[in-house]
Order: sequence, then C-alpha cells, then structure tokens
Amino acid sequence: MAHCQFEGPSTDPAALQRTVPLILAVALFMENMDSTVIATSLPAIAADIGTSPIALKLALTAYLVSLAVFIPISGWMGDRFGAKRVFRAAIGVFVIGSVACAMSGSLGAFVAARALQGLGGAMMTPLARLVLVRATPRGDLVSAMAWLTVPGLVGPLVGPPVGGFITTFFTWHWIFLINVPIGLAGICLAGRFLPDVELSGAPPLDVPGFILSGLAASGVVFGLSVVSLPALPPIIGVATLIVGLVAGALYWRHSRRASHPILDLRLFASKGFSAAVVGGSLFRIGNGAVPFLLPLMFQLGFGMTPFQSGMLTFASALGAIGMKFLAKSMLRIAGFRTVLIGGAIASALSIAVNGLFTPQTPALAIIATLFLAGFVRSLFFTSSNALVFADVDDLKASQATAIASVAQQITVAIGVAVGGGLLEVQSHLSGGALTLSDFSTAFMIVAAITAVAIVPFMMMPADAGGTVSGHRPRRAGAAKMEEEARVEQ
Repeated sequence: MAHCQFEGPSTDPAALQRTVPLILAVALFMENMDSTVIATSLPAIAADIGTSPIALKLALTAYLVSLAVFIPISGWMGDRFGAKRVFRAAIGVFVIGSVACAMSGSLGAFVAARALQGLGGAMMTPLARLVLVRATPRGDLVSAMAWLTVPGLVGPLVGPPVGGFITTFFTWHWIFLINVPIGLAGICLAGRFLPDVELSGAPPLDVPGFILSGLAASGVVFGLSVVSLPALPPIIGVATLIVGLVAGALYWRHSRRASHPILDLRLFASKGFSAAVVGGSLFRIGNGAVPFLLPLMFQLGFGMTPFQSGMLTFASALGAIGMKFLAKSMLRIAGFRTVLIGGAIASALSIAVNGLFTPQTPALAIIATLFLAGFVRSLFFTSSNALVFADVDDLKASQATAIASVAQQITVAIGVAVGGGLLEVQSHLSGGALTLSDFSTAFMIVAAITAVAIVPFMMMPADAGGTVSGHRPRRAGAAKMEEEARVEQ
C-alpha cells in the first residue's frame, strides 16, 4: 500500500462533499477505460507475445470472469475490513495487475495478469458506491452518484481511440503502465479525503454462497463472452452458460435457507430496489449492444476509419458529462418514476434513430443524436444507481451494491452477446456480408429491448425514493398542506 505525506482523512465536510465523488470517479474511469482500451491493441500485443489476436481475446474474457467471481464478496469485504481500506487495496491490486500485463511475454502470463486486474476491479466499483452511500447525505446522493456514472459511460468510448494512439506512437506496454501513476495518486488521495466509515460488522462468510454465486456469475459471463467473442468453440460457451444457470438456481435455493447469505435476495422485497435492478438490467442489455453495433456500422457500412468512427461516438461522452449538472434538479421536479420511464423511452427512440443513419446523413445530425443519447443514458444510469440505495437501510448498503454490481456485469455481457448474435443471424439469413439494413434491424430490436425497461418502473409508487430525489408528488404535497392548515385552525 502506498503511503503519502498527507495520510489521514480530511475532516472538512465541504471538502468531503466535493472531493469524495471525484476521487472515486477517477479510479473508476481508470478501470472502465482500461477494460476497453486494449481492444484496438490486440494485434500488436498478440504479435509481441507470440500468439494470435483471436486467442488473445481470452484475456478479455479472463478479466470479465474475474469480475464476476469476486464482486459478490466485495460487500462482505467492505463490512469486514472497512470499505475505504479495501478500496485502496483494490486500486493497488489493479496497479500490480497492470504492471504484470506490461511485463507479460506469453499468452498464459497475460491472461493471468488480466485476471489479477479483474480481482482489483471487482472490488473497486462496488466499494466506490458503498463509500459514497455511507459518506453522503441522502439529499446529495444523486449529485454524487452522477460522478460515478460518467466514468462508466465515457471510459468505453475513450478507451479504443486512446489505445490506438498509444499503440501507434508509443508501445502497447504504456496502455498498462500509465495506470501506475494514476493508481498511486488514487491511493494517496483516497487516504487523505475518503472518510473512515464506521464498520457495520460482518457476519461469518457464507462460503457455500460465495462458491455458488461465483460459479453462477462467472458461468454466465464466460459463456456469453465465448459465444460473442469466439476464441473457443461455441459449445464450450453453451456448456459453461448452462453450468452458470444451474449454479444460479442452486444459489437462489441456498439464499432462502442461509441465515447470512453473501447476496441477500430478500432485498428485492423493496419495490424501489427491485425496479432499479430489474429495470436497470433490461435497459443495460439493450444499451450494452450499442457500443458494439455503432462502430461496426460506421466502419463496415459507412466505410469510416476507426478514428473517424471514434470521433463520432465520442459525442455520447459529451452528452453524459452534460447530464451531471441537471440530474438532481430533474429528479427533484419529476421524481424517480417519471425520470426513469422517460429516460428509457427517450433512449429507446435514440437507439432506433441509429438504425436510420445512412452514409448521406449529415455528421451534425449524427453528433446531435449521439449527444442526446449519451445525455439520457447517463441520466437513466445515475437515477437507477441512486434508486438502488434510496429505500435500503445503510446496514444493507453493502449487500445492495454487490447485487447491483453482479447484475451489471451479467447484463453487460448479455448486451454484447445480443448485439453480436443479431448480426450473426442477419448475416446467416442474407447469406453474405453485412449490409446497412442488417444493422438497422439490429438497432430496432435493441431499441425494443430497451423500451421494455419501463415496465418495472411503471409498477413503482410515484413517491418512490423521495428521500433521495427530494420529489414530493402533487397529491401528497396537497394533502400535507391541508393537514397543516387543519392543525393551525
């Protein structure tokens, strides 16, 4: 663990409110960008370590599987050893994994190093949310959560062009070595500014639950990754997916009997939590396919270079950043239910518009559409991430963040698999190369999946999460005013 001259938490409440989300966001940006930055550098890395780009895709899968295995235990680790302490350690593990990636000289070493990075990343995201929830007043949670939403949206968009630039003008090793100064700075700043949240006390570790949940999440993620990124025979992916689903069913049975399950599924009794996880998962499946489909359409259908494609898709990142300044006000005015339903519908429409693009579509029209798409997508994720904790007791926050993070990893993998599967089906039906109409069909289907996300939110009460959003439905507000008037009389 790195030591800094200014070790020790800050006690200035104003400084904490400004800096805690920013420190957490920087760490998560490093993780999210790194998870996609190597995509454009696979050929260079493969040539250097003596393997093929297809085989090297196992490194991408190893990272995702490591995330899936260790995310369920992240909440218990935070309660047992302290969220701040484990968060800093996770950054350290991620940095060590980054150095190991840069030093790898074989496929096996590189895959192992990426798995080590995944172990660090598995703790970073859930514990960042946990630290934020426990250190932030409920009324400020939406604004703080917006900072954590932006890295997840911007990182995957920035990653590919940054990876291409570093590989072209330097060497691929710097893709990973650049994490060293960033990570060390994150450890130092976290030690200085993150508060020492009081330990809530962890129950005994649910070992059978940890094994079953790890098998379930990793089986689904690995199976879907193999199917969508065929580095191995597809039958292996299908078999692993089945194992994951069976393990998931066994865990559900186990969690009903265990006194302290590692993932407490009883949290789904909360309508707000249930809607946030289920609706957010459906939304993420649809939107998860877009970063896969859009660059392919621009490059294969429009004949653009990867750089030209990246410059267009970056408009989504700008929209995501712009949302940060409006999320709190919009939720206070309209409430979680209205904002999430409207965000899902608007996002679905923006995805459908992608399917109408042609090479003759003006660049400004494409940029405007992608900017709006980034805005509404970021608004949705900020709102749903805050809703996860809106009606959950602070003692259950570690469970809530672990469950939400597991759902996120699984549904992102499903989204990529859906995007790849739709193109595979279209290519098979047409019996030739992909055409613009194939992409158009895929976008329309993905838009429909995204729109289904409104169903769980329509079942929420209008005042759900009001303690976080600050929204008070008109009828509830009128009733309260009438009651106050009667008391005065």
